[in-house]
Amino acid sequence: MQSSDLGNREQGKIWHRKPAPAAQQGVIVNIIHSATGYHSKTIRFLNVAFDSSGDSLLAGDHQGNIYVFDLTGNRFSLVQRTMQACTALAFNLRRKTEYLVALADYSIKCFDTDTKELVSWMRGHDSSVSSISVHGSGRYAITTSTDTAQFWDLDTFQRKRKLNVRQSVGIQKVFFLPLSNTILSCFKDNSIFAWECDTLQCKYQLPTPIEGSMLHYKIFATTRDGRVLVTGGKSNHLHLWCLESKQLLRIIQMPTKVRAVRHLEFLPDSFDGGSNQVLGVLSQDNIMRFINIQTCKHLFDIGNHEEGISTAAISPNGRYIASVMQNGSLNIYSVQALTQEVNKPPPPLVKVVEDLSKDKLGASKLTMRVTSGRSERPWKSRGSKTQTRVLKPQVNTSLENKENELPDGLNKKRLQALLKGFGEYPAKYRMFVWRALLQLPENHLAFSSLIDKGVHSAFVHLKDEYPMKSRKLLRVLQRTLSALAHWSAIFGETPYIPLLAFPFVKLFQNNQLICFEVVATVIVNWCQHWFEYFPNPPVNVLSLVENILAHHDKELLQHLINCNVTSQLYAWPLLETLFSEILTREEWLKVFDNIFSNHPSYFLMMVAAYIVCSRAPLLHCNQTEDFEYFFHHRNNLDINVVIKEAYHLMEATPADIHPQCMLDDFIPLTKGQYPVFNKYPRFIVDYQTQERERIRQDEVEYLRERQLVHEIEAKAVQRKVEDEAWYRKQELLHEAEEQRRKILLQEEEKLADQRQRLAAVKRELKVKELQLLDAARRRFLKHQQDQRQMELKRLDDEIARKVSMRERETAATVQDVEVRQMELESQRQLFEQQLVKDQETVTQEVKGEIDASRRRADLEEHLVQRLIEVDRDEDRSVKPSLKYAPCIDKKIAELRDEQRERLVKKQFAVVYKGERYCSDNSLEPIAGRDL
Repeated sequence: MQSSDLGNREQGKIWHRKPAPAAQQGVIVNIIHSATGYHSKTIRFLNVAFDSSGDSLLAGDHQGNIYVFDLTGNRFSLVQRTMQACTALAFNLRRKTEYLVALADYSIKCFDTDTKELVSWMRGHDSSVSSISVHGSGRYAITTSTDTAQFWDLDTFQRKRKLNVRQSVGIQKVFFLPLSNTILSCFKDNSIFAWECDTLQCKYQLPTPIEGSMLHYKIFATTRDGRVLVTGGKSNHLHLWCLESKQLLRIIQMPTKVRAVRHLEFLPDSFDGGSNQVLGVLSQDNIMRFINIQTCKHLFDIGNHEEGISTAAISPNGRYIASVMQNGSLNIYSVQALTQEVNKPPPPLVKVVEDLSKDKLGASKLTMRVTSGRSERPWKSRGSKTQTRVLKPQVNTSLENKENELPDGLNKKRLQALLKGFGEYPAKYRMFVWRALLQLPENHLAFSSLIDKGVHSAFVHLKDEYPMKSRKLLRVLQRTLSALAHWSAIFGETPYIPLLAFPFVKLFQNNQLICFEVVATVIVNWCQHWFEYFPNPPVNVLSLVENILAHHDKELLQHLINCNVTSQLYAWPLLETLFSEILTREEWLKVFDNIFSNHPSYFLMMVAAYIVCSRAPLLHCNQTEDFEYFFHHRNNLDINVVIKEAYHLMEATPADIHPQCMLDDFIPLTKGQYPVFNKYPRFIVDYQTQERERIRQDEVEYLRERQLVHEIEAKAVQRKVEDEAWYRKQELLHEAEEQRRKILLQEEEKLADQRQRLAAVKRELKVKELQLLDAARRRFLKHQQDQRQMELKRLDDEIARKVSMRERETAATVQDVEVRQMELESQRQLFEQQLVKDQETVTQEVKGEIDASRRRADLEEHLVQRLIEVDRDEDRSVKPSLKYAPCIDKKIAELRDEQRERLVKKQFAVVYKGERYCSDNSLEPIAGRDL
C-alpha cells in the first residue's frame, strides 16, 4: 500500500503516514521519520507527551528535533531543534504553549511552541533526567535523575529545593500525586515517602510489603484521583497500594510470559470519577497489555514481537495511546477501536439451524465455520476475540493446492504470482510473508533452553573478529551463533557461520527467536550438503553451479578455467555470505523474496545467474586478485535482470544437471523441538573440537605462562623502578638532610641571637621588675606610714576628745564642788560666824587658784591641792562641819583618782611623742612635781 505524506516534507527528510496492517488493530496512524540520501535511514523517536487537553502530542527524536502533532487538525510542525537527544518531555504546563525538555547534557529547557523561542534554561543535574512531573496547577515541576530530584518553580524557573540521597540508595522516581499537594518519592531500596508540597514535611511512609511479596520497585503509576498507587519491577507481580489507608490492597500476577515490567499507566475514563480501573502494563517482550485491576481480566493489548513498543503515553481524555516503537516509528492508537471488542454485547442465545439440503450446490458444497489460520502465538491472541471465515471447499481440491497452503491463510502459488508481478513483497508485509513461507514453528521453550546455555566457547571473542559499533547487534549475533552451536556442534567449528547469519541478525535483531529459526531454516533447506566435505567448501554444491555455468555459458567458464579461477573463488563467496557482500539492503531483500518463494535449488540458480549476468566484466579480468575483488564487492548490476535470469536457468537447465534432482524439497522446522542436524562428518568435527579444546587448553596454559612471565617482568620492572625510586629518594633525602642541616645551623644561630636578645630583654625586665618592686615597697611603706600617721592622728583626736570630755566633766565637777563649797560656806557662815574673815580669805585664795588653773593646763591639780589645803584648814579650824567630812573626803578621793588617771594618760602621751614635760609647757619634769 502506498504511503501518503502526513502534512509537509523537510529537505532530505520524508514523513510517512501509513495505515496499520490488520494485525495492528486500533492503530490510527503510523508515523515514520526517514532521512533520504546516499544511505536512507530512519530517525528514531525517543519520547512522547500529551498536553492537558489530549488533542496535541509532543514527540522528540534522537537528533534533538521536537515536533507537535495536532491529532484533531491532522497536521504537525517542527517547533524546536535542540541538536541533542531528549530524555524526558512534559507538555501540560500552566501556559499551554510551553513545554519542558530534558536533554542529554543533563539540562532542562523550556520552549514555546508558538514563538519557538527558548523561555528558560535550568541546570543542576549531574546525570540524565529520567522523568519530569508537573503539578496539577502547572506552576511547579519535579525533575528526577538517579542521584537527585529537584523542585522547580515554573513562574520564576528557579530551583526551590534539592533532594540528595546516598549513592547506595538511589532514586527511582519523584512525582506529584494528582488532585493534591503531595509529592511521592520512591527509592531503590523499595521505600516510598509522601511529602507536603508547600512545607516539604514528611506526611507518611508506606510500610514494607510482607515477606514473599517483595519486588524491586522500578515503575510507578497512580490513578487520576491519586488514591491508588501501582508498582512493578523485575517480576510478573504488581503491587496495588491504597494511599488513604497506607495498606497493600492486592498483588496482581501477570501471565508467565511477563518477566519484568517496563512501564505502567492507567487508562482514563470519563465515567469513573478518576478511580481508573484499566491499567496498561508494558513488559519486557515489548507488548503492552491492558488489564482490569478489579477483576484482573486481560482486556486487550498493543504491540507484538515484530513491532515492539519501547514506551507509551496515554492522553488525559483517554481517547488516544501514543507508543514509540522499537523500530523508531510512532504509532497512534484509538482507544475506542481497541475497546470495541471488549465492550461489544454478547452473542445471541437463540440460534437458528439452517437446512442445508436446499442449498443450490448440493451435498458436496458444505458450509463449515473454522478459526483463522493463525499460529498459536501468545502475542497474536486478542482475548476472547475469534475471527471466523466461511470457506466453501471445492470438489476438485488437489494435493498440490494443499501443499501450497501456508499458515495465516496465505497461499504459496498466489504469493509467487504476486512476486512475479511486482518483483518483491511489500516492505511492511515482508516479515509476515517470510514467516509464513518458512513456516516457523516458534518453539519458545526449545529456544530458551538453547539461550540458557550461555555463550558458546567458540564465540566468546566474537567482537575481536567482527568489531561492530552497535553493541546490541553484536550481542544478538553472539546469542544467535551460540544457540546454533548448542543446537549442532558443526556450527561452532564452521568459520563462515557469522557471515551467513549476520544479514538475518541485522534484519530480526528485535526478535531473536524468529532470527534463530530463520537462520536454522535456511541452513536446513538452502545449505543442503554444505557440510559433507567439512572443513573444506562443499565441492559437490559448487560442482552443481559449475555444471550450470558449463551448460549455459561455456565461453565464460573456459575463461575462468584459463585464469585458474575455480568455483571456490567465484561461487563460494556468494554462497557463504548469502549475497550480503555484493548487494544492498533493498536488493538483498528482493533476492530473498524470490529465494524463499521457490525450491532450494533456486539459490544455486541465483549464483549462476549472477555470474552469467556479469560475464562482460569477468571476461576482461585476467588476474586472480581482480576476480577476488569482483566477488567480494558491490557491482553495478541490475538485480532484476539477475532474478529473471535465475528463473530462466530454472526452466532451461536440463534435468540431469539441475540442482533440484540433488536437493530435497523445502522442509520446515519441527514444532516443539528442533530437528537433529548431523549431516556432517562427525569424526572431523569431534576431532576439530578436541583439537580446538586442546589448542584452547594450550592457549590457556600459554596465556597463563605468559601472564606469569609478564607478571615476573612487571615485578622486575617494578622492583627496578622501586630501586631507582628508592635511590632517588635516598639522594633526595640526603640533599634534604644537608639542606635541613644548613637550615638547622642557621636556625641555631638565629636562636642564639634570639636567646641573647631574650637575655637582654630579661635583664631589662628584671631591672624594671626590681624597680617596680622597690617602688611598690616604698609605696607600701609610705602607705603604712600614712596609715600609722592617720591612726596616730585618730588617737590624738580621740585623746583630745577624751581630754575635752574630761575637762568638761572636771568643770562640771568643779561646779558641783563649788556649789557644795558654797553650801558649806553658807553652813559655815551659819555655824561659824567668827570665822567669816578667815573663810573669805580662803575663798579668795580658792578663787585665785581657780582662775590660775583656768589659765594653765594643770588647773585640776592646783584645785585639788587647794581643796586639800582647805579641807585641812577646815579640819583644824571648823569642828561643827565634821558631819560633812566623809562626803567631802570621798569626793576629794574621787577627784584625786581622776586627776591621777589624767596625769598618767598625759604622761603616756608625752612619752609616746618623745617628750617628758608637763602639759602646761613648763620645764619642770613630772616626776619632780608633787602630785
